[in-house]
Amino acid sequence: MSMDMREMEAAAEGILFAAGESVEIKRLCLALDADRSTVEEILRRLGDYYAFERRGIRLICMEDSYQLCSAPDYADVIRKAFEIRKPARLSQPALEVLTIIAYYQPTTRAYVDQVRGVDSAYTVGLLLERGLIEECGRLQVPGRPILYRTTKHFLRSFHLNSLDDLPEIPGLESEGQLRLGEDGALIEPTAEEN
Repeated sequence: MSMDMREMEAAAEGILFAAGESVEIKRLCLALDADRSTVEEILRRLGDYYAFERRGIRLICMEDSYQLCSAPDYADVIRKAFEIRKPARLSQPALEVLTIIAYYQPTTRAYVDQVRGVDSAYTVGLLLERGLIEECGRLQVPGRPILYRTTKHFLRSFHLNSLDDLPEIPGLESEGQLRLGEDGALIEPTAEEN
């Protein structure tokens, strides 16, 4: 079945609405029987339409996935309609732990504790509960500590398309972003990262 651009736009909108969560672009390409550049153009047009017409929904991109969500401009009205309380704010310790994990992922709780100088077990558990971080394997060292990374929910919550949108850490612009290797050692930034 061959569709024109308007039909593909409507079909993409229907898929994203029905999914209720993010959909990978390759899945949209398969469903629409179109190449990636065509689907990206359709999604760009759809996103522009929602923003230009000041619709109640927005199309957001997170890495290689797209999702329909409510427009932030109407958050109070939407919350009121569903009697939803404002989401609990993150405490200063939670923001510190989340920042360390976001910038140094994948990382272990021991590394977070080392950077902060205090035990972060409770805070890591809280961030896991809220879906802002997730387990992503184990470090290949004695004790095999759990590695943590941020989630797509983290990207959505902080209005980021990808981790590349994180602001630079002051003082590290010239050194690049620090990362842990599988053995727990710091990985030196490559020339491209500098």
